[in-house]
Amino acid sequence: MKKFIAIAALATLPLSGAALADSDIGCGLGTMVFDGQQGKVYKVLGATTNGTSGNQTFGITFGTLGCDGTGTIDSQQKLAMFIDGNMDNLARDIARGEGETLATLSEVWGIKDADKAAFNDVAKQNFASIVTSEQVTSQEVLTNLNTVVAQNEQLAAYKI
Repeated sequence: MKKFIAIAALATLPLSGAALADSDIGCGLGTMVFDGQQGKVYKVLGATTNGTSGNQTFGITFGTLGCDGTGTIDSQQKLAMFIDGNMDNLARDIARGEGETLATLSEVWGIKDADKAAFNDVAKQNFASIVTSEQVTSQEVLTNLNTVVAQNEQLAAYKI
């Protein structure tokens, strides 16, 4: 059985490209085995196979198994990670409308220098709707801040 799995894995190596990957379950052997199948059962089976076979790192490294090693973390993921790691300092800076953490957030967000003062002011003016409680989550802060940005005429272009 181990030989069969090894041969099956090696046989799929020439197949590459992100087009083969199912965006719900990622890339890997499970994506290749269940390629073309529809339904939740096949997605669960594919995801389970991807997770337990330990081949995604190989696929990403070498661009095989439907993996694309050139992918990037999108801005929303970067923002979520930054906010999650800096919640207390960010809340303080938003309340003040200035500070190192808020300045770094605007950099990560991609706010242009000409719009940073407006970003800081809008954040300060809307502190209560951004940081809604002491138990607010980083995802809620991101969602609330994005809503405030989207509602501001000068900053609406930065909505994610």
